[in-house]
Amino acid sequence: MNANLASSFATSRRDFLKTSTAAAAGTFLAANLAPRLFAANSDTLKVGLIGCGGRGTGAAGQALNADKNVVLTAVGDVFGTACEGALNALKHNAAIQDRVQVAPDHIFVGLDAFQKVIASGVDVVLLATPPGFRPQHLRAAVEAGKHIFCEKPMASDVPGVRSVMESVKLSKQKKIALVAGFCWRYDLARREFYKRVHEGALGEIRAIYATYLTGPVKPMPPASARPAGMGDVEWQVGNWYNFTWLSGDGLVEQACHSIDKIMWAMKDVPPLRCVATGGRQIPNHEGNIFDHIDVFFEWEGGMRATMAQRQITNCYSDNSDYLMGEKGYGTIKGWSAPIIKAAETWRYRGQPNDMYQTEHNEMFASIRSGNYINNGDYMAQSTLAAIMGRTAAYTGQEITWEQALKLEEKFVPDNLTWNMKLPITPMAVPGKSKVC
Repeated sequence: MNANLASSFATSRRDFLKTSTAAAAGTFLAANLAPRLFAANSDTLKVGLIGCGGRGTGAAGQALNADKNVVLTAVGDVFGTACEGALNALKHNAAIQDRVQVAPDHIFVGLDAFQKVIASGVDVVLLATPPGFRPQHLRAAVEAGKHIFCEKPMASDVPGVRSVMESVKLSKQKKIALVAGFCWRYDLARREFYKRVHEGALGEIRAIYATYLTGPVKPMPPASARPAGMGDVEWQVGNWYNFTWLSGDGLVEQACHSIDKIMWAMKDVPPLRCVATGGRQIPNHEGNIFDHIDVFFEWEGGMRATMAQRQITNCYSDNSDYLMGEKGYGTIKGWSAPIIKAAETWRYRGQPNDMYQTEHNEMFASIRSGNYINNGDYMAQSTLAAIMGRTAAYTGQEITWEQALKLEEKFVPDNLTWNMKLPITPMAVPGKSKVC
C-alpha cells in the first residue's frame, strides 16, 4: 500500500468521507489515456461488454436503448457460450438489433477477455462479471480512460475495495463517467423518499430495519454433477455465487442493495461498528457461503440499523426498508410506492421508472454533456459496509469501520489461471474464524 493511501485509511470516519480526489500516486499517474469528448449525439459511442450473463446482457441492452448513437462492438467472458447467448438475445431485440455490431474477432473468451475488450477500441465498458473480478477489471478500464458502468458489489474482499478506492481517485482525475449498479439510487420514487428524509420529514433517524429475505440465487449443484476433467477454476466460476472469493456471499452480492439504501439514508456516513450473526442451515455441497446473516450496525450518537438477509427456500420473503425517526415512520414495502407517516402523510405518486434504464440514460447523457457522473465514493463505501457485516458474521466479533478499512485477508487468488488447482476454502465458523 502506498503512503498516500495508508494515510487516507488512518483518517477519521468523517475525514474519510472527505478524502481528497487528487491524483493517485506512482503507477496511476503513468496510466496513459483520458476519455475523448463526444459531441451531443453526433459521435458514435462504442460499447464493450465484459461479463455476458443475464445482468451483463441486460446492461448492454439498456446502454443501446439509452442513446441512439451507441453501438456494441465487443463482448468478453470466460465462457464462449455466454458470449453467444448474450449476442443472440440482443440480436433478437428489434429496437436495438441493428446496433449490435460485434465482429467475430471482437468476441473474446478467457480470463484475459476483459483486457481484449478494453483494448478493442471501445469508448465505454460495462463491467458485469462476478464481483471477485471487479477490482482488476475496473482498474484496467480506468487506466485505459474508458467510461464505465460498474455492477455491484465492487469487490469480494477488502484489498479489492482498497483497489477500487484507488481506481475511483484516478477516475476523477481523468474525468471518467463511473456509474454504479446500485440501481435503487436511480429509482425516482426512492430518490424522492430519501430526499424528504434528508430534509427532515422524519426528524432525526433513530433506527432502520432492512430486509433481504428470499430464496437461493444460484443453488450449488452436488460434486457428482461436475463433468469429468473440469478444472477447479472452471467449476467454481461456473457456480460463482456459491464461493466467497467470487460473490462475496449473499450479504455482499445481493443484500448489498439494502445496505446501500441504509447508507443512503445516513447520507453515506459510515457506521462506527457492527456485530452480526449468521451461518448455514441448508447443506451447500462444495460451496462456502452462509445462507443467512443478520447485521447490527451502530452510528455515532446511538442510531442503529439492522440488516436481515436470508436465502432459503420455502421461507417468508420480504425485501423492504423500515425507517423510524423522531417524528414518524418511513416505509418502502417491497417494490411498492414509498410512504412517510409523520406530521403529514406522504406517498410517492409520481411516474414510475425503469431504474436500470435510468442508470444508463443518465450515464450516457453525462458523457455527451461532459458533466460526468461519478458514483465511485458511495459504491466503494457501501461495498465495504457489506464486507464489514460479513466479517462480523463469519468471525462472531465486533468489527469497527477502522478495522474494516485495514483488513488484509484476500479472498481472490493471486495469479489466477484456468488450469490451476484451487482448493475450496472451508466455510467460516463464528468464534473460530479470525479477523485478519
